[in-house]
Order: sequence, then C-alpha cells, then structure tokens
Amino acid sequence: MLLAATMVGCDSGDEAGDPTEVVIGADLATGSAIDSAYARALQLRIEQVNASGQLGDRRLVLRVQDNRSDATSSLRNISTLADDARVATIVTGSCSECVVDAAKTINDKRVPTIALAAAAEVSAPVAERRYVFKLGPNPTDSAATLVAELQRTRTKSIAMLYSDDLYGRGGQQVMSAALAKAGITVTESRTVRPGATDVSQAVGMLVDSKPDALVVWTAPDQATGAATSAKAAKFGGRMYFDAAAAGDLFIPSEAAQATNDATMVFTQTLAIDDVIATTPAKAARKQWFRDYTSRYGSYSGVAAFAADAVDLVADAVTQAGPNRERIRDILETSQIDGLSGPIRLTPDNHSGLMPQALTLLVARSGRWRLLS
Repeated sequence: MLLAATMVGCDSGDEAGDPTEVVIGADLATGSAIDSAYARALQLRIEQVNASGQLGDRRLVLRVQDNRSDATSSLRNISTLADDARVATIVTGSCSECVVDAAKTINDKRVPTIALAAAAEVSAPVAERRYVFKLGPNPTDSAATLVAELQRTRTKSIAMLYSDDLYGRGGQQVMSAALAKAGITVTESRTVRPGATDVSQAVGMLVDSKPDALVVWTAPDQATGAATSAKAAKFGGRMYFDAAAAGDLFIPSEAAQATNDATMVFTQTLAIDDVIATTPAKAARKQWFRDYTSRYGSYSGVAAFAADAVDLVADAVTQAGPNRERIRDILETSQIDGLSGPIRLTPDNHSGLMPQALTLLVARSGRWRLLS
C-alpha cells in the first residue's frame, strides 16, 4: 500500500511535468520487508532534502515501480524508467540478480543507478558497471569482521548456513577463504532457498556436525528462523549473523530468546542509542533514527542506505542539475560521512561503504546493541 501510494502521489497532478522536478526512479519489490523499508526511507529523505532548500528551485520526486523480486520485471521497470528523460537516477532494492541482469541495459541507456543489493557482482567488475554504484556492506568486509571475531573468541570450528543465491554463494566463498587463512575448520555448509520459511532441516544437519559456532548468511527472517531451529536442536555454541540478516531494531518476540547473545556484523545504525554523538556525522545518524522512528513507528537497519542514496543524488543534482552524465561522474568521486557510515566512491571502486562502517552488534532482550 505504501509503494502504491508513493507511485500515485508521484505520477498524478498538474505538477507531473514541471521542469523543476527531478525524478528518482526506484525499482523495488512491494512484497519485500527490506524493500518496503527502502521505499519509506527514500520518501522521508526526499521530503527532508526538498524542505532544506538545498536544490534551490528544483525538487526531488520519487517514482516506485514494483519488480515482484523478479529479474525480468525488474529489467522492464529499469528500461521504462531509463527511457523517461525526467528520471535522473534509479535506485534499486534488495534483488542482486535483478541489478546484475540489468547492468548492460543500465550502461547502454546511460542512467546512473545506485543499487542497495548486497552481492559484490552488483558493482563489479567496474568496467561493466560504469553507471552502477552500490551502497551497503561488502561480503569481503563482512567476512573479515566475522572471522576476526571468531579468532578473538578462539573458535576452532564453524558450520555455515547460506542462501542459495548470488549473495549467499559469494558469501560462502569469501568466508571459506578467510576461515582457511585463519585456520578455522568448516564442519558443514548447507544452503537454503531464498524465501524458504522452514530452515530446520538444514540447521539440524549443521548442528549434527558439532561445530563451535554457527554462521548464518541469509535474510533476516531466515536468520531468526535458524536461531530458533538451533535452539530447538539444543545447540550450545555461539551464533553469528552476516550483515544481510539485519532488519528491524526489535527482534520478533518468538525469536528473541533463541537469538539472545547472537552476534551480527552491521553498521551502528541498529544500535544508535548506544552511540554518543561526538561528531556531526554521529549526531546526524541519531537524528535520522529519530525521524524515521517518529514517522514509521519503528526502525529498520537498512533504511540508512536508502537515505544515503538520496543524499548522494541530491549532492550531484545540486552541482549538475538533472544531467545524467554529469551525475554519474559526480557519483563516481563522491565522499560523504553518510547516515550508514563513511562512503567513498572512486573510478576503480563503485561500492562505497567503507570497511570501518562495520561493527559488531549483539542481541540482548529482543533488540540489537553494540558489542562491548
């Protein structure tokens, strides 16, 4: 309903053709909780940018297209948005395969696109992704953070559950390499189909391999399901989540006990209450958390990535207007202290979130806190 209302609001009225409007097209899945959070964050941040007067006589407008988590629908949406001269940039959601499949079209139509999907292939190789930029944790950085913590806790062996998609398979590869270098044994690895609601069988096999810890590299619902299944299987080891498991601030009540003391690699945004505003950037992050929570009643950890996408676009439009080529060039050298953390884009690296943006969070009493 939110996305439908956004679409109607952006495409109707006498002002739809106003030349002062700069359209951000969004290719999202209405049935995805993550993409719904992206849509809310995009709309809120656009309103804030417009209210600030940063763009002078221009204003940003959001136009959302539903891809139903389907790569074919996504390609059609992206083509339609790219063919509209009023669309200055496109923001894509959590579907990594959608962006990868559309990369050639994005390049051919020369429309700067900011992807919020997680797989490394979204923005690499750069030679084939000139118009695609990525915001969000990188698999190699997540793996390095997790393995460093496993070493700190003297973990000798792990078992890994990962989603059978572009992001999950890539995560399994980088984790395997990092674990081998650290001398940590992988007792068992199992995949789960994206969207599967029951992961108990796969988790049971992992528990049977008797690892010291379970590493879960899946979406939020499957991660909490894995924790619940592990507890039911009487697993007594530690539980670690990759950044893709980050969702809402509060863990579902039915999974709160099972996830207690689970560790997750993510940005500080899900535990911003624990952060002292010692810099303007940290103060801005706390304010964004309050604004989003005030508007929508709760907070989603991924919201900051979408807000950062709007800020990057707004900065580029301030300098270049709606000129796509100039926006692309500006995005490629953008450096900001974003709401999700420090962001640095270069001609050689189109994935902007810096490794130091990542930290470790721990689940306590049904919500995420900074690991101290």
